[in-house]
Amino acid sequence: MELTLTAIHWVYLLLIGIIVAFMAMRRDTTVVCVLGIGIIGLLASGTLSGAVSGTFNSLIYAIKELSGTILIISIIVAMSRLLMETGVNEVMIRPFTGLIRSQGMAFWGIGLIMMVVSFFFWPSPAVALIGAVLLPVALRVGLPALGAAMAMNLFGHGIALSGDYIIQGAPKLTADAAGLPVSQVMEASVPLVIVMGVVTTLTAYWLMRRDQKSGAWRDGLVGSGPADSIFGGDPHARPSAQSAGLGIGIKRALAVLIPLLFAADVAVMFALKLQGGDATALIGGTAALITVVLSMLAHRGAGLEKSTAYIVDGFLFGFKVFGPVIPIAAFFYLGDSALPSLFGEGSLPAGSHGIVNDLGVALAHAVPVNGTVAAVTLTAAGAITGLDGSGFSGISLAGSIAHLFGTAIGSGTDTLTALGQIAAIWVGGGTLVPWALIPAAAICGVSPFELARRNLKPVLIGLAVTTVAAIFLL
Repeated sequence: MELTLTAIHWVYLLLIGIIVAFMAMRRDTTVVCVLGIGIIGLLASGTLSGAVSGTFNSLIYAIKELSGTILIISIIVAMSRLLMETGVNEVMIRPFTGLIRSQGMAFWGIGLIMMVVSFFFWPSPAVALIGAVLLPVALRVGLPALGAAMAMNLFGHGIALSGDYIIQGAPKLTADAAGLPVSQVMEASVPLVIVMGVVTTLTAYWLMRRDQKSGAWRDGLVGSGPADSIFGGDPHARPSAQSAGLGIGIKRALAVLIPLLFAADVAVMFALKLQGGDATALIGGTAALITVVLSMLAHRGAGLEKSTAYIVDGFLFGFKVFGPVIPIAAFFYLGDSALPSLFGEGSLPAGSHGIVNDLGVALAHAVPVNGTVAAVTLTAAGAITGLDGSGFSGISLAGSIAHLFGTAIGSGTDTLTALGQIAAIWVGGGTLVPWALIPAAAICGVSPFELARRNLKPVLIGLAVTTVAAIFLL
């Protein structure tokens, strides 16, 4: 049955274009998104009261969806600032300073470690683990906080998540939709993931170094400067000894124990096959306990009050970062499952799979069929479905479209499936959509919007080159 696009689809597409244009002009998009939610709500409900109440409910929906990420970031921030104030962080990172001695080593070292860890446990828990330990080292050798965020983001939410060779969540979804074995899709994705990863990271690093030399680099720190990063104060400054009620022996012991606790978390994740939210919860719980115990050790009689102060400080930072993002996320969630949840199943036509997925299907049916057009269409459809900020919600659609094109041209279904998967996850899994790349941005204390702008050109170049590579592989 052919799906007919309605006014909601076209208005939503128009609003996306307006939002992207505002982002490109470095203007705030909160007002546009809130008004956009109201317009979509009016079309979906048919009443002004429904549109107004739906606007508020969409914000609640977004907060619920983002609550886990807000919580883990806030707790990691609280722990990291406590480690910095007590001086434990200084002792902890000292061994790494001899290994990471330049910006290049910091960028590629953080990125490769992030990629390896993300293959096993997905990027969000990996960001928390790696950022807390390696970010201060990177800052000390001159890598900008935004550069560190780019490395974690591109290698973790880009390369590792788009391939997903260990957990296999992404290839399982696309393979099922395309009617192919998972192993066939993963095999087809290897050259494409390599091309995308190499082109994107090399381009990102080159652009960073070029802009640093020309003076055009903007670090995008949250607030007015480094004082707003998760480590507080000047990232090159040593923690104040007077605030730390710990002897050097205790600091050294804690500097060993804390990484061991997180290493134990990694072992538990591997043994129990914890993924996604479960893995993040384990890291967050460990960080919360470390914060409480360390605060009691460092501040003794004032430990109860100080523990609360650190946690509150973490939440203040978390909501400061997420505050502007929630309305934007709320708008884009309407493109996926939020619209029928908030305004009823009748808000979209029968057979609809969400606004964004419907637009992707319409694109696939509107173009002629050959290998070149098929590859370009899969990249475009994957990218469009990734705009909801999930990356995973649209990859089943990518598999279905790949099956249609592969059948039409007589070959290449596995390559097309892998291409659509890569495009959807690189755009929506956390390298371009601002609310999806918040974990890396928040850990590094930089604006997610500035991180998205920095990633834009490398990722677009990478997608273009990867699409060309896929055409030759068909």
